[in-house]
Amino acid sequence: MIAIVDLGIGNLANVKKALGGVITSDPYEIEKAEKIVLPGVGNFGAVMEKLEPLRGVILDAINDGKPFLGICLGLQLLFEWSEESEGKGLGIFKGNVVRFRGVRTPHIGWNQVWQKKDCPLFEGIRDGAYFYFVHSYYANPRDESIIAGVTDYQSKGNEVIFASAVCRDNIFGVQFHPEKSSKVGLKLLANFRRL
Repeated sequence: MIAIVDLGIGNLANVKKALGGVITSDPYEIEKAEKIVLPGVGNFGAVMEKLEPLRGVILDAINDGKPFLGICLGLQLLFEWSEESEGKGLGIFKGNVVRFRGVRTPHIGWNQVWQKKDCPLFEGIRDGAYFYFVHSYYANPRDESIIAGVTDYQSKGNEVIFASAVCRDNIFGVQFHPEKSSKVGLKLLANFRRL
C-alpha cells in the first residue's frame, strides 16, 4: 500500500489516480504503508507546521528503508530550512531552499530535466524529457551527489540552473509535478510504484 500524505492542501486526487494508494493523515496508516508520497503546495512554514505531528512516523519510515517520494514542496521539505518562511524542514538532506532571483517567478510551465546520475525514477525516460513545473523556490543541496536531475530556467535574459530531482537510497524528490506531466510523468510514478 502507498500512503499519500494528506496535509489538507493541494490536489491529491491526480496523484492517487496515477499511483493508487490511500490519501491519509493517519500516522498508523502511514506507518504500515510500504511506500510514502508527500505531495506539497503552499508555504514551507505553514505546511511544515501541518506535517509536524507526522514528522516522527515519516522519519522512521525513511530510516526503515521504505521508498519515499516528495513532490514539489514535498521535495523542499526534505531539506533543513527555507528562505520562504520560518520553520525547520525534515532535515533529511543538508541544504536549504532559496527563492529564484533575476528571473520571473513563479517558474511555471513545461521545462526539461537533464539527468545527472542513474536514478530508478527515470528508468525508461529519455534525458531532457519535459515535465510540468509551478514554483518560486528551489532546493539548494549541500551534497551535490544527491542531485539526480537539473533544470535550466531562463527568463529576463538571466538563467538559473537548479536541482529538479534528488535521489539517495530509498529517498526521492522531484520539484516538478509528475501527476500533471502527461505520459512521461505517469511513467515516473509507475517507476516509483514498482520500487
